Amino acid sequence: LTVLNAGRRYLEAEDLSGKVFVTSGLGGMSGAQAKAAVIAGCVGIIAEVDEAALLKRHKQGWLMEISNNLDHCIARLREARKNKIALSLGYHGNVVDLWERLVHELDTTGELLVDLGSDQTSCHNPFNGGYYPVQLSFEEGKQLLSSNPGKFRTLVQESLKRHVAAVNKLADKGMFFWDYGNAFLLEAQRAGADVAKKGGDKTEFRYPSYVQHIMG
Repeated sequence: LTVLNAGRRYLEAEDLSGKVFVTSGLGGMSGAQAKAAVIAGCVGIIAEVDEAALLKRHKQGWLMEISNNLDHCIARLREARKNKIALSLGYHGNVVDLWERLVHELDTTGELLVDLGSDQTSCHNPFNGGYYPVQLSFEEGKQLLSSNPGKFRTLVQESLKRHVAAVNKLADKGMFFWDYGNAFLLEAQRAGADVAKKGGDKTEFRYPSYVQHIMG
């Protein structure tokens, strides 16, 4: 319902075939995102740092494909988008790398390859394993979290700023991004990322929340 209503509201589209939805998280509540993309008929690319979560969703049949190669992900995205094939592709890697690659594609080819975007990392708990910084691998991140939580926190906040910078560039070109109620925008704001609504007060964000704007 969230993906379909986002398409209706932001793309004015009842049919999402050929549209691309990019997000992250295939764990607990976020695991349904892959299935949702296919039910909605769009191309879903979902990033996840934890291979165990990817393999679980793939085994369940909720996730159609897995890849740790961004070149392959972009090629599959283009192919499915062109042929209007419903696809759920799990990218085994950090979502910031995925967003930055989409910015690179925009900068080098002029193509905006994503129509809808969101995030379901556990940003309500970003400094204790809910969000992993792009600067480190998953295993390196776990080790740093254990050995130096202060440094881990700093890297998470740097990563959130990069995350938002990439999303903003794509949104400025027409992608529609929303907050999934996971405190992503709140923690990004605390990290110093550019998420404030221009002309709004300090509690207003430039991107909507799915609760009020999409589900409501």
